[in-house]
Amino acid sequence: MTDLDDADRAILNAYQGGFPVVADPYEPAAEALRERGVDVSAAALHERLAAMDEDGVLTRFGALINAEAIGGTATLVAMHAPEERFDEVAEQVNAHAEVAHNYEREHPHLNMWFVVSVADEDRVDEVLAEIEDETGQETYNLPKQREFHVGAKFPVEGPLEDSDGGIDLSGLGPDVEPEDRDGLTPRERDLVVEIQGGLPTTRTPYEDVADALDEDVEWVLETIKRFDAEGKVRRVGAVPNHYSLGYSENGMTVWDVPDEVVDEVGEEIAAFDFVTHCYRRPRHEGVWPYNFFAMTHGRSEDESERRVEEIRETMADHWDVTDEDWDTLFSTGILKKTGIRIEERADANTA
Repeated sequence: MTDLDDADRAILNAYQGGFPVVADPYEPAAEALRERGVDVSAAALHERLAAMDEDGVLTRFGALINAEAIGGTATLVAMHAPEERFDEVAEQVNAHAEVAHNYEREHPHLNMWFVVSVADEDRVDEVLAEIEDETGQETYNLPKQREFHVGAKFPVEGPLEDSDGGIDLSGLGPDVEPEDRDGLTPRERDLVVEIQGGLPTTRTPYEDVADALDEDVEWVLETIKRFDAEGKVRRVGAVPNHYSLGYSENGMTVWDVPDEVVDEVGEEIAAFDFVTHCYRRPRHEGVWPYNFFAMTHGRSEDESERRVEEIRETMADHWDVTDEDWDTLFSTGILKKTGIRIEERADANTA
């Protein structure tokens, strides 16, 4: 757990989303903190966010791009890697540029879980065929059938911990209207690529993005706000490194939910603030009986177990849940984590 003072903790609790998209965002952001009893100036807020980014408390700061809305597709894949060949198989899987994340998880058979991200949906089957040919192991594709929730936020003990999602200043800035088109213009593509790793941790982040693109700052502000309204940006704010905040327990709970209630159940589970990802995915007969995934993060094993029990109790309101109906797959190793290749997917979706 990183050592943070009360002001740092308040900033993290306040601005994991909802950071203002205006030319000088630190002024209104600091003012909103002062209104809530956190005595911080705009300059100090900027310095603290930049320091947390530098120290690894944050993985990024800025606009969190929704890769699916930008173009292409991504899918979750499970496979078995024999213990005696585990490192070899991991190396073969990770050698594929299309593999963005790869985790070792606790499961008696499916112990390797990775994400394939591609610009062309047809490329998924090609990549999986290549992996199967190279490793000699069967892959199990688990594409998202419905997204109930994506919103990884990690509160820390201290001021504004109970701020119910933090301070939302996303309404500030230019008035925009969503546009009814899927593709990107070349200018929008360049903006996506420029901010995919976050905004610069400078005093004037949007202006610096505009300078890098040789664009007017007003266009940058309007486009990011419109992307937020269109779902191309999930939120704007601080994205913590959850391990640095003490969230060491990464549990993927999986459930065999009756098909007739899975949509209703999904909406209820998605409402838990400790559920960071929540999806419906396909079963694989004889190998994988689960059709519902809910990712939780906890600061201790006991906390994780309590959260999983809350999910199970909610499930039990809809059907008679048995021990055979669910499992929790804890992450035991990060094998690869390079992030989704936004640039390639944006290129393919640019008119």
